[in-house]
Amino acid sequence: MSSPQTVGDPRLRGLATTQAAAGNAVLRNTYRLLSMTLAFSAVTALGAAALNLPHPGLLLTLAGYFGLLFLTSYTRNSAWGLVSVFALTGFMGYTLGPILNAYLAMSGGSSIVATAMGTTAVVFLGLSAYARTAPVGNLPKFGTFLFVGILTAFVLGLAAVFLNMPMLSLAVSGLFVLLMSGLIVYETQNIISGGETNYIMATVTLFVAIYNLFTSLLHLIGFMSDE
Repeated sequence: MSSPQTVGDPRLRGLATTQAAAGNAVLRNTYRLLSMTLAFSAVTALGAAALNLPHPGLLLTLAGYFGLLFLTSYTRNSAWGLVSVFALTGFMGYTLGPILNAYLAMSGGSSIVATAMGTTAVVFLGLSAYARTAPVGNLPKFGTFLFVGILTAFVLGLAAVFLNMPMLSLAVSGLFVLLMSGLIVYETQNIISGGETNYIMATVTLFVAIYNLFTSLLHLIGFMSDE
């Protein structure tokens, strides 16, 4: 909502209009690149599933993810940034292939995967629409809350794997659904408000949110279907 000062000063109105136009341009570029990376990731996931490729394992997955994430961040202002973001999302798609095979092997597995995929799409589209129309709140404070929450969930997730605690892993999946939903709203509003001006990094953030949202829903739906 515009302040009285912004409404009354043509220069401030012009600046606000320029910032809004710049934010919308970044958002459009982000959505274009996001759609391409999602399609590329889906192809690599289906290819890995069709070839029955093994999962690289937790440590290699983390090394590949953080390594490619650093490379993408380092090259984000050059054409190599586009190459890096496709390498990152393609690698994540490859890690998803064996996971999909594990769920497809379950009774009603295709229904589980389809439900998780459809729910992810509905949540992302709904939250994106909400973020574009809702007033921008205190983004720095919300961002700090999300960072702490995601870091906590990540550590708990590692503990669940290494200590073999299935119920903790399930709880972490539920927490990730909430945190990734919040991240979608946060990043979309961050782009619109001009806080994020690099569409490559914006794409990575939204892609990671969608990926984690999907895998977390897959875990939760698979658990409920297996009961």
